[in-house]
Amino acid sequence: MMVICSCKVNQIAIEVSNPSDIKHDRTTVEIPWNDISAKLPSVKPTEIMVVSVKSGEEIPSQAVYHGQEKPQMLIFQVSLAAKESADFLIKEGKPKPYAAKTYGRYVPERKDDFAWENDRVVFRMYGPALAKENPSNGVDMWLKRTDKMIVDQFYNDDLKNKKSYHVDHGEGLDCYKVGHELGAGGVSPYVNGKLWVGNHYATQQVLDNGPLRTTFKLTYNNLPVEDKTFSEELIISIDAGSQLNKAEVTFTGDFSEIQVAGGISLHKEIGNMQSSVEKGYIAYGETATSDAGVPAGRNYVGVLIPKGMTESIQESGHLLALAPYKKGDSFTYYFGGGWSKWGFESDDAWFNYMEQFSIRLKNPLKVTIK
Repeated sequence: MMVICSCKVNQIAIEVSNPSDIKHDRTTVEIPWNDISAKLPSVKPTEIMVVSVKSGEEIPSQAVYHGQEKPQMLIFQVSLAAKESADFLIKEGKPKPYAAKTYGRYVPERKDDFAWENDRVVFRMYGPALAKENPSNGVDMWLKRTDKMIVDQFYNDDLKNKKSYHVDHGEGLDCYKVGHELGAGGVSPYVNGKLWVGNHYATQQVLDNGPLRTTFKLTYNNLPVEDKTFSEELIISIDAGSQLNKAEVTFTGDFSEIQVAGGISLHKEIGNMQSSVEKGYIAYGETATSDAGVPAGRNYVGVLIPKGMTESIQESGHLLALAPYKKGDSFTYYFGGGWSKWGFESDDAWFNYMEQFSIRLKNPLKVTIK
């Protein structure tokens, strides 16, 4: 007798494996939403969960929209030793509430800043209202030593004169200086031996906002390059647990091919630096000091270009990583930083982080839908 099963499929089996010889720690796994909806056509983005087969526990996940009306992918994070694999189930169900590990927003109450963070570090970019005193497309960095989201608290306390975020009150501080420079990993054209630093962003848009990934888009107009002006679209995303942001950059203007530079500002007291064209990164460590002159350990900055880095140079008060750029292309690079009071006990520990990040990018995890 033939038995016809009309059982409804309500889960997808996933294997994530690490074929490399290095450890992946809190690496983000991306599953295209089309692959999920093909097997679970009725599933809703708000009613999907990821479960570890080994432990039976739910794993925090996020439906990523990237500014679109429909989800583009589902993400979650795994840690795997070399050659290790793990199985997961994607299931229909009501997920537990997760504590946000990433966050970002436009801050009109503080001169149009755009600020964002994860559980490791905080960054901000400068908007139109700050342009008169600090016109720059460079990256500012706040040092933090808590996995809590602190952007709103720091701004609120500072604006109400409760606490200055330029002083460490136990959770971190802003002691990094940018000025009209690239700061902690900004990007600009490098043409005819000169770095062309831009000004403030013109528009901002949040594309996703946690709990595991925050993504936003900034646009820049009237970037000066010799006697011409360029425009720039900059899409930045930060994942939970990462010291580095991913940036996708598109320049438009009167050119066919130029050089671009990801840069690190070299402050008055030149610090310790390391670079590797082969591995595609530049890294820097320097003494951190609060506005009150109080020593605040060491702060660290890095820029990583996974494909196409041609050289690193010290120029115009910066350590720069150079790469070619063709009009119409999207240039991808990573930038970020860290602190000696939140996970990096030495300059060498930071340099090793940058090297290992580069190696992991070139040895990604393998995802198999069973």
